[in-house]
Amino acid sequence: MKHRLLTLPLALLLACSAERPVTSTSRAFEGSLASPLPQAAAPRLARYAMVVSAHPEASRIGTQILQRGGNAYDAAVAMQFALAVALPAAGNIGGGGFLLYRDRNGSAGALDFRETAPAGASRDMYLDKQGNLIDNLSTAGPLAVGTPGTVAGMATLHKQLGKLSWATLVQPAVTLATRGVALTAKEAAGLNRTRADFQKYNPGSPPAYLRPGGGEWQPGDTLHLPELARTLARIRDQGRAGFYQGETARLLLAAMKAGGGLVAQKDLDGYQAKWREPLRGRYRDYDVITMPPPSAGGVALLQMLQMLEPVDLAQAGYHTPLAVHYIAEAERRAYADRASYLGDPDFGTVPVQKLLDTDYNRQRAASFRSRGRATASSAVAAGAGLPGYESSETTHYSIIDAFGNAVSCTTTLNGGYGSKVVVPGAGFLLNNEMDDFSAKAGAPNAYGLTGGKANAIAPGKRMLSSMTPTILTHNGKVALVTGTPGGSTIITSVLQSILGVVDYGLNAQQVVTAPRLHHQWLPDQLDVEAGALLPAAQDTLRAHGYPINPRLPWGRLDIIHVRPDGVLEAGADPRGDDTALGY
Repeated sequence: MKHRLLTLPLALLLACSAERPVTSTSRAFEGSLASPLPQAAAPRLARYAMVVSAHPEASRIGTQILQRGGNAYDAAVAMQFALAVALPAAGNIGGGGFLLYRDRNGSAGALDFRETAPAGASRDMYLDKQGNLIDNLSTAGPLAVGTPGTVAGMATLHKQLGKLSWATLVQPAVTLATRGVALTAKEAAGLNRTRADFQKYNPGSPPAYLRPGGGEWQPGDTLHLPELARTLARIRDQGRAGFYQGETARLLLAAMKAGGGLVAQKDLDGYQAKWREPLRGRYRDYDVITMPPPSAGGVALLQMLQMLEPVDLAQAGYHTPLAVHYIAEAERRAYADRASYLGDPDFGTVPVQKLLDTDYNRQRAASFRSRGRATASSAVAAGAGLPGYESSETTHYSIIDAFGNAVSCTTTLNGGYGSKVVVPGAGFLLNNEMDDFSAKAGAPNAYGLTGGKANAIAPGKRMLSSMTPTILTHNGKVALVTGTPGGSTIITSVLQSILGVVDYGLNAQQVVTAPRLHHQWLPDQLDVEAGALLPAAQDTLRAHGYPINPRLPWGRLDIIHVRPDGVLEAGADPRGDDTALGY
């Protein structure tokens, strides 16, 4: 659906919609102007296969695997290990993630390789004797580390769906780590910002992420990772055992023991990636496939789409106050439900069926479709508050192969460079995912988010996440592969990618380039990237009860849109070094 004429009064436009008559809401925002459609470079096009990732080296390696006859799952494995080398802030073997696939025959699956709390973890492990949170204990250092899931996840994916040999898929990352990676300006800046933490949390064993001889990294410098290359070689030769047992495990556990971390051999032996049934929904005439709990993203995404289904967003206009009102209110309600009900389904009942009931969500939407102003978040609250802080330092990759298989994968260390702990002798960074649990119910973090009981720490439990890998199909064929990093903004960014393609007819590069909006219930504010709203639109929204909070850019959407003519159209987010390649 293409973007429509936006100069007519909105009340007149909305009167033309049989789905939604003119109400006090549309009259309240009447006359508001739309933002210009986003300007962007031309999307990359391909006829047969496409990959999009956060680093050009990972995209290069993924494309080469596809050209050698590998499938999308092979490319995913190769790109995951390549990102562990080329993108140390988020790519990883010491973290975890979620992968969604849809194969050429229409089957779909969801692979959960999220980290778990070690057996020695306890609910109040980050509190002092007075019950107060201890600063930084859950965010940096060995005690912040959950049991890594990435290598187990990739091994599980390859065993079930891979085509090429395991060694073939891991070897490119070994080569990359051995020869070194040329640093981009963004990567050099990130390593320089983290220098003090690398020094603090790696006493006596300076990691390779510190510039040899001291000083700051410069763009174009080569980052050599010989210890990581040896670790990857063990994984290449021994598979899962090359990480969870033997020399790599010995080195990891020594780092835990030296720093007071909790991950033990029984945690490594017991870790299992899990196949889960994807969530399915529908928006307009598209089928939506997305990630189930312990991701909160899929549930919230489908809720928002159900709430927005009766609204003609194209007629409302692109980023008009009226359209923003509807989108923000749907986000507010989905995030309120996320707070109370979502957690690890293996540790309690998660009422997914109820949350995805169409009547329930339409009823939730009725309260804002009849209002001409913002709803106070205090009037929408569903429970005890939002789950704990999730860093924006995650990464995503999207793949469509020449056979018609599609992969959407989001993976993370949590914070930038995770816990900042680099395993001595093994050269890889460990996650700080324990901070994604609710360390203390009701305690706000730096983002104003508070935690609830559903996401409390327990041994073996998976922490809640917002990661939302998603695939849309149209008339039985893959139409959109989407996902992004961004912590709590992931869900709303994925939502906007869908609205951009389906409702506003944007091309893939316009979608990922477009300035974003975000509302997460608490804090009660509308986050706005520069250029997302016209000044007059901001004034209108403020007058109708929306506090506007300008923010620096967030997220890195990487999407592939399959055009009606079958051409693959990719969008690589310009906020990072993201790269799309195909043939």
